[in-house]
Parts: sequence; C-alpha cells; structure tokens
Amino acid sequence: MNTQAYFDGDRPLFHLPKEPHHPDGHSTMLGFWIYLMSDCLLFAGLFATFAVLEHSYAGGPGPKELFELPLVALNTAMLLFSSITYGFSMLVMERGKKNATLMWLGITGLFGLAFLSIEMHEFAGLIAEGATPQSSAFLSAFFTLVGTHGLHVTLGTIWLVTLMVQVAQKGLIPANRRRLMCLSMFWHFLDIVWIGVFTFVYLMGVAQ
Repeated sequence: MNTQAYFDGDRPLFHLPKEPHHPDGHSTMLGFWIYLMSDCLLFAGLFATFAVLEHSYAGGPGPKELFELPLVALNTAMLLFSSITYGFSMLVMERGKKNATLMWLGITGLFGLAFLSIEMHEFAGLIAEGATPQSSAFLSAFFTLVGTHGLHVTLGTIWLVTLMVQVAQKGLIPANRRRLMCLSMFWHFLDIVWIGVFTFVYLMGVAQ
C-alpha cells in the first residue's frame, strides 16, 4: 500500500481509511478465538492454583466468615444481565439499527460498571477487615483469581466504550460489526468464567 493511504494531505492518519482485504480462509475471528483459548489456559491455571490453596487459611478466616453470598449473588446478576443486553445489541445490529445498538451497548456498560463497583466494594471490605492477599495463601489465590477476572471486565468495558464511539462516528460498517462480534465473544466468555468463580469459589467455599 502506498503512503497516500496513511496520510490525508500533510496530516498523518492513525487508522487505515479502508478495511484491508482478508484472503479466503483468513479471518480476524480466527485470531480472536486463539486469543480466547489462551485466556482459557490462564484462568484454568488460576482455578487450579485456587483449588490447591483454598484450605490454606494460615489460622485466619475462611470463606464462611468472609463471603457475603447475597452481595455476590447481586454481582453475578449484574454480569448476567449485561450478557443479555449485549445479546440484544447484537440482534438490533443485524437489523442495521445504529441508535438501538448504541442504547443496548450503553446499558451493557452500565451493568459492567455496576459489577465492578460491587466487586471493589467487596475487596475494600475484606481489606478493611484485615483479610488482605498477604494474610494467607487462600486469600492470595482468591484475590488473584477474582481480581484477574475483574481486570478483564475493566478492559472489556473500556473496549465497549471505544466501540460505541466508533459506531457513533462511523456507523455499523463491516469493520465495526466484526469488532462488536469479537467483543461479544469476549464478554460472554467472562460471563462463563464468572459462573465458575461464583460456583467453585463462593458457593462451594461457604458450603464446606
């Protein structure tokens, strides 16, 4: 591609003005699936680490004393609702409804922020009680697993806002549709991971 594709007169462009052609059999979606598989390995390692260390309390409090299941259940509902609203945004995107797509994406972002706010409130409460990552191997594994998931949700929310700006400016062009589909896979993946966290970390921890 010549330099004209990267400059508008004397002003440099920080994006390609036209979507590059992908040969048959080559797709951004394939690369994103490979990324998701690598993330699966990351979380599998964190779940395995937690399983090994979940009873290492170092004489400190365990799940029954630390976890507030009603609060965690509310947090879970926020993430599940966000997954549903993102699904609605994909449905209206297929119909070419830009404003409706932005509306559902915005609602999804609000649910994501609610999830993060509740999680930060939980972390702050635990630390205020002295249950820090340094207190025991159990808490180290807990904060690492749940915190890594929260970091993913944070990055997903930033990505969501970025795509909303792109859709508002450029509309539902093929590039934006593909990006929204990639984020959809990422968002639902985080939903599945959190169901595992809620089940194995919180529910099974309190039940023991």
